Amino acid sequence: MRNAALPLTAALLLAGCIGPRPAAPTASAVVPPPAWRTMLGPGSPIAADWWQAFGDPQLTALVARALADSPDLGSAAARIEEARAQERLARAQLSPNVTAGLPLTEGRTVSAFGTGLDQFGAQPVVQASYDFDLFGRLRNARAAARAQLLATEAARDTVRLALAAGVASGYVTLRALDHRLHIAEQTLAARADALRIARRRADTGYTSHLELRQAEAEYHATEQLVAAARLAVTRQENGLSVLIGGAPGPIPRGLSIDRLVRPAIPDGLPADLLRRRPDLFQAEQALVAADRSLDSARAAMLPSLGLTGSAGVALSNALDNPITLFSIGGSVLAPLFDAGRLRAQADASAARRDQAAFAYRRTALTAFREVDDSLASVRRSGEQAAALAGQRAAQADALRIASNRYRAGYSSYLEQLDAQRGLLNAELALAEAQANQLTAYIALYQAMGGGWSPDAIQATGR
Repeated sequence: MRNAALPLTAALLLAGCIGPRPAAPTASAVVPPPAWRTMLGPGSPIAADWWQAFGDPQLTALVARALADSPDLGSAAARIEEARAQERLARAQLSPNVTAGLPLTEGRTVSAFGTGLDQFGAQPVVQASYDFDLFGRLRNARAAARAQLLATEAARDTVRLALAAGVASGYVTLRALDHRLHIAEQTLAARADALRIARRRADTGYTSHLELRQAEAEYHATEQLVAAARLAVTRQENGLSVLIGGAPGPIPRGLSIDRLVRPAIPDGLPADLLRRRPDLFQAEQALVAADRSLDSARAAMLPSLGLTGSAGVALSNALDNPITLFSIGGSVLAPLFDAGRLRAQADASAARRDQAAFAYRRTALTAFREVDDSLASVRRSGEQAAALAGQRAAQADALRIASNRYRAGYSSYLEQLDAQRGLLNAELALAEAQANQLTAYIALYQAMGGGWSPDAIQATGR
């Protein structure tokens, strides 16, 4: 027994030679800011189906269709199945390996009496081997595979969140383009009326043909605005159709851009964000996987204890009775000289772990910035929309006055034309500002994690 314990004692002594796992660089640590730079007051929790807060059933239906039919989500699901298979493979390495075989032999020999002798033999055998994994090489490899599975599932949820946000933003942009087309068509009708009046006044000699040519030029300028708006609507419909997993085609409409609900501001501090975004959880689990892979690579430098055994029976027509066979043995294998291969593999694993640590820090800093940018966008786009609404009201009143003065003969057509141009620009700018405000809310919900939580992904990964 004392001799059998010597290899184990030597293995334990060698385990202390490699030292503790090297720590990650201190520069990779993540320190969340105490508060957001832009504060919008108290908020409310985010629901997982946050897009319903905009109050448009057609938007909800489009997001649901995208989540069901998107090829991007299909690819992400296939990557999860691959990671799950890799995790099962790593887990299987911890169990004994049992194989069975049935060697068969058949031959003809010459006996001592000079006669031919046909011989047939079989040796069924069962072999088993087991690695005791003294220093956790296989256990750490399995933990790394498990963390990688969780990271892959988080990547799927990141794609899902981005897809929902992309569909919502695309729908808002489509409704803004619809409103822009409506404004252009209304302006074209007004320019047609102005052109009719200018032609009648020129035909009666009341004004010069300069006024008529100006009216014609403005009418044709508005015509090209209508054509450009229709082209933009078609392109946006086609892009949104492909995004939701369908062929290019028309998109059903719901509420107009000015009737879409402005949702509540989501709550949460920067420290909370670290557990509320799937991409941050993905980076965290990638770091965990890198740590466990480093532990596994370091454990490979230590001795391994294995147990092997076999049992079988020899069958032959040359034997009167079958003969049972068995063997059992153990081995302790330790690397003596490999020219630094195992050490180099461990150093490479440590470098990959450091890369994962810095990647996690970069992802966290990007998340903090995205939330602050979105909060600022919600505030400033709202202020811009309010200012443009006041400008539009003033321009509409100015056009009314200029039109009355022109019809009464108190002012030239140029005054009315300037008022028309001012109103058109104000209406187009207001439509863009309304769309920007809504897309800022969407970006904020996406930046805040869209109601995601790590508990859900861990539950699906069990």
